[in-house]
Amino acid sequence: MLDAAMKRFLVSAVLVSGLLTATNAGAYEPGNQALQLWNDEGIANSPQWVQTWLMVMLASFAVGLLFVWKRVEARWVVGGFITAILLSRLGIPALGIVKLSGLVALVHLIFWSPGLYLLLKNRPFLTERSFYALWSALITVVILFSFIFDVRDAVIYLDYVLGLGLISA
Repeated sequence: MLDAAMKRFLVSAVLVSGLLTATNAGAYEPGNQALQLWNDEGIANSPQWVQTWLMVMLASFAVGLLFVWKRVEARWVVGGFITAILLSRLGIPALGIVKLSGLVALVHLIFWSPGLYLLLKNRPFLTERSFYALWSALITVVILFSFIFDVRDAVIYLDYVLGLGLISA
């Protein structure tokens, strides 16, 4: 199933996510920027293109369910997506952590990276001609495009939470 290195990675990711907390929830506005609350109101306040992108992402990850029983890349992509959703929707609030957009971006980076790594390593989108190959190309682009924003937001969030003041000051 999971090799020892991947198990250590996942355990470390969960621990790091739990340690990175922001306080004083009343000081934040809902929205999609790194230091804004990412909740239902934040999603509703986001620009239309962000809301559309969220639906494209959800649909793209959902199609991966068709392949999880036969393809390791799909298992890691869908598993990472489900883990990120569960942590964002249930775990972060249960721990009393303020769910800022930058924290959600960090969760994406942590849990989507193993699937992206396998997609880029195995490149089924280049070696096959199938619906799976088409999906693997689509989901690779979806994750990479999302990471453009997630990396920026996660860095801003980490700078803020760690009190470095290099970016978020």
